[in-house]
Amino acid sequence: MDSPTQEASLKKSFKPSWVFAMALGSAIGWGAFILPFDWMTASGLGGALIGLAIGGGLIAIIGFSYGYAIKSLPVTGGSVVFAMVSLGRTHSFIAGWALTLGYAGIVALNASAVTLVFRVTLPNLFQRFPLYDVAGWTIYVPEIILASAFILAFAWLNWKGSELSGRFQLWAVILLIAAVVIIFVSLLVYFFTVQPELPSAIPTGTSATAAILTMVAFAPWAYVGFDSIPQLAGEFNFSARKALGLLLWGITAATLIYMTMMVATVIAVGTDHVAYEDSAWPPGEAIAEVMGPIGLILMVVAVTMGVLTGLNGFFAASSRVVYSLGHADLVPKAFGVLDARYNTPRNAILFVAAICLITPWFGRAALTWIVDMTSAGITFAYFYTCFCAWKIARTGQVAGMDNPLRRSKVQEVLSAIGCVLAVGFLALLLVPGSPGMLDTPALVALVVWVLLGIAYYFIMMKRLKDVSEDVTQEKLLQLHA
Repeated sequence: MDSPTQEASLKKSFKPSWVFAMALGSAIGWGAFILPFDWMTASGLGGALIGLAIGGGLIAIIGFSYGYAIKSLPVTGGSVVFAMVSLGRTHSFIAGWALTLGYAGIVALNASAVTLVFRVTLPNLFQRFPLYDVAGWTIYVPEIILASAFILAFAWLNWKGSELSGRFQLWAVILLIAAVVIIFVSLLVYFFTVQPELPSAIPTGTSATAAILTMVAFAPWAYVGFDSIPQLAGEFNFSARKALGLLLWGITAATLIYMTMMVATVIAVGTDHVAYEDSAWPPGEAIAEVMGPIGLILMVVAVTMGVLTGLNGFFAASSRVVYSLGHADLVPKAFGVLDARYNTPRNAILFVAAICLITPWFGRAALTWIVDMTSAGITFAYFYTCFCAWKIARTGQVAGMDNPLRRSKVQEVLSAIGCVLAVGFLALLLVPGSPGMLDTPALVALVVWVLLGIAYYFIMMKRLKDVSEDVTQEKLLQLHA
C-alpha cells in the first residue's frame, strides 16, 4: 500500500556529489551558452565579469541562509517547511504555490530549450509542419513532439528513483564542465598565440556603473536552481551540515562557468561584433570559427547538458514541493502519495509533467512570459528561507529541530541581508524603470497566478477550518531526514 510518510518510504539516497551536481546543473542552463554575445553589447567583458562576480557574491549571501536552514531542518519540501515553522500555514502555502509554478515553469522552459538547440543545429529536420504562430514564434509539430518526449523522459527518470536521476545529473554535469574547460583553454591558447584584437572592456557610451549593474540585475535569475537543494534535503544520505559547502561550491562553479563562457565568447568574436548580429547562435558560430567543427560539437554538448540538468533538477525539486504540500493537506492528499515500488512522489511527478506537456503548444515566446513572472515566486522562497534562518540564528531554535543551536550574530546579520536582497530582487521585477521590470504579458500572467492562488487558498482554508496549524506543521515535519 502506498504511504505518504517519509519515514517509511522516501529513500535517503542523495550523495554529496549528486547534491552538488543538482545545485550546479540547475543553476546553469542554456543562457550561459547563448547570452554572452548579448552581454558583450550591454556590459562589455569588464562590466560582465565584475557584475557576475558581484551577483555571485550576493547569491552566496542568500546561500549561507539556505545552508543554515538545511542544517537546522533537513526536510523534504525545504522552503515550504521553513515558511511554516517561522511564519505559519498561510506563508507555507504561499511558498509552495510560488515554488510549484516557478519550478514547473523552468522545467517547461528547459524542454523548449531542447527544441531551440535543434532549431539552431538541425533547422531543416524539425522546422517542418508549421501549425500557427504565438507572439511571433512559429509552432512546429516535430518540436512539440520533441519537447513532449523530453518532458516524459525526465518524468520517467524521476519516477524510477532518485538514484537514477542523481547519477544522471552527476555525469551530465561532468560532461558540461569538461566541455567548458576544453573550450576555455582552447580560446586562451588562441588568444596568446594569435593575439586577436578585443573590444573595449566597457562598451562605448556606457558608464562602468551602468554596465556592471546591468549584470548584477541578472544575478537573481542566473543562479536560480541552487535553491532546489533544500527541497531534496529529506533524502540526503549524509549529514545536512555539509549542505552549506555544497551550495557555495555550486554557486562558485556556476559563477566561473558564466565567466569562462563570457571570456571565450569575447575572444572568439573579437571586434567583429557586427558579423554575428544576424546569427542564430553567435557564441556557437564564433567559437566554431576559431576551433573548427569540434568547437561547435563542444558547444552543443555544453548547452545540451545545461538544459538537461535543468530539466532533471527542477523536475526533482518541483515534485518534492508538490509532495510536501500534499502530505500536509495543503493540496489534495493524492499528491502526498509515494509509489509503492520506486518510493518516489509518483502523483506529484505526473502532475508536474501534465502541466509541462501543455506548454510546447504555446511556443517559447509565450512561455518566457510565464517563466519571467514565476521569477517573483522564486524570490518569495529566498525571503522565507532567509527569514527562517534569521529566526533560528536569533533564537537558537524553531519547531522541528532536534536540538537547539547556539545563537549566531553573524548568521543573523547575513540572513537579514538575505531578506533585504530578496525584497530587492522582487523590486527589480515590479518597480517601473528597473532593469528587470516585467513586461506587460508577464505582469498579466502574474496577476492571474496570484488570483488563482488566492481562490485556491480560501477553498483550502474552508477544508482545513477544523485543522490546527500545529497539525499541519507536524505533518510537514514528518518529512524530516
